[in-house]
Amino acid sequence: MFPEITHDDVFRLETDRLWLRWPRAADADEIRRHVGDPDVALMTTSIPHPYEPHDADAFILSARQENAVGEGLHLVVTPKSRPNEPIGLVSLHGADRRGTATLGFWLGKPYWGQGYTTEAAKALIDLAFGITSLDRIHSSARPDNASSLRVHEKLGFSRIGRGKLPAPARGGEIEVEQFELKRGEAHTVFGARRPRFSST
Repeated sequence: MFPEITHDDVFRLETDRLWLRWPRAADADEIRRHVGDPDVALMTTSIPHPYEPHDADAFILSARQENAVGEGLHLVVTPKSRPNEPIGLVSLHGADRRGTATLGFWLGKPYWGQGYTTEAAKALIDLAFGITSLDRIHSSARPDNASSLRVHEKLGFSRIGRGKLPAPARGGEIEVEQFELKRGEAHTVFGARRPRFSST
């Protein structure tokens, strides 16, 4: 799905306030600290709670492997002033033959309400539509997750219905609002320009 320029862990994306980069082994403690909060984990389908010490290590390894072969792109979100301190994550993964991938994100609770998730996701979406052949992006949010619903609206997603998704970390299925964003409809942070990205 993603071209070779994203397959190396020196790749990063820049926004006004943030760096988005590959997760590293050194990020494990900060990731554990943020997603160990039930208010973060329980709004997702895949983050276990309680979050055990080995869970962050396993996630980082899996994300790096997927990034390295271009099957997805998982990027930790860091403030520009603290590039070694992950405060969240945005990802695109699971591309199918119809040119559709899935957006996922989480943000540490101390950073809620400041627009970081929208800023980071806009950059990743802009990149994806700029350098891949994706035609659309799917995403979902729990109906009671008001902040996630707002993020989808800000990004330009359209609601396509309500349904249930497998949620192995929640012990079964959960009900979600389902969203779709088609190429050309994204409310991107860079407008018509492609995002700045670096491989050095």
